[in-house]
Amino acid sequence: MKNRSKRYEKAAALVPAGKSYGLEEAVGTVKKFPAPKFDPTVTVSFHLGVDPRKSDQMVRGSVALPHGSGKNVRVAVFAAGAAAEAAEAAGAEFVGFEELIKRVQGGFTDFDVAIATPDAMTEVRKIARVLGPRGLMPNPKTGTVTDDTAKAIKEVKAGRIDYKLDKNGNVSGAVGKASFTEEALIDNARAFIDSVVRAKPPSAKGNFVRSVTVAASMSPGIPLESSVYTKSV
Repeated sequence: MKNRSKRYEKAAALVPAGKSYGLEEAVGTVKKFPAPKFDPTVTVSFHLGVDPRKSDQMVRGSVALPHGSGKNVRVAVFAAGAAAEAAEAAGAEFVGFEELIKRVQGGFTDFDVAIATPDAMTEVRKIARVLGPRGLMPNPKTGTVTDDTAKAIKEVKAGRIDYKLDKNGNVSGAVGKASFTEEALIDNARAFIDSVVRAKPPSAKGNFVRSVTVAASMSPGIPLESSVYTKSV
């Protein structure tokens, strides 16, 4: 048995065993949890009925949250010339090409999103072993490989989140902070749920979504009833 804090136990008492929730009720319950000394991140997590070992069953994508993520997103941009200048003007924290690649090769990964121009990708692929396991590798499917670096930076800082299936068949995304209004969290969660459901691979057979859970940092998960995601698109 894990030792749980009194705050966690009080939160768990609000989530009866075996009960599934509608999205509105789940978010309302999260808002009732005893508040810690920080603003918890609210996360929606899926367990999917796909095989992560098969490339044709990979689930990944991105979604713009209507009310932002509430997170200060640090952006690294691999670019040169005009694209690099545009990235600096747009507020990227780290901009560079060969020198930035060398920093990453040395272990620097103090950023949340990596963006690269198409012509920089030949060199950026050399650090895929560093960026890939951390979910930081630029990818055209998520809009992080582009010549329009300013637009990409604006989108990720405004609240666009990327998601990707892990080796256990799970996908998760942060949909805001517990301090957000219920309406904002519901809108953000619904946008994320809709996006993941639409990302079902054509080769995936049977029940695509096995379960969905809403949780706040250091708090119990709240299982959603199937109607939330089976009727979401």
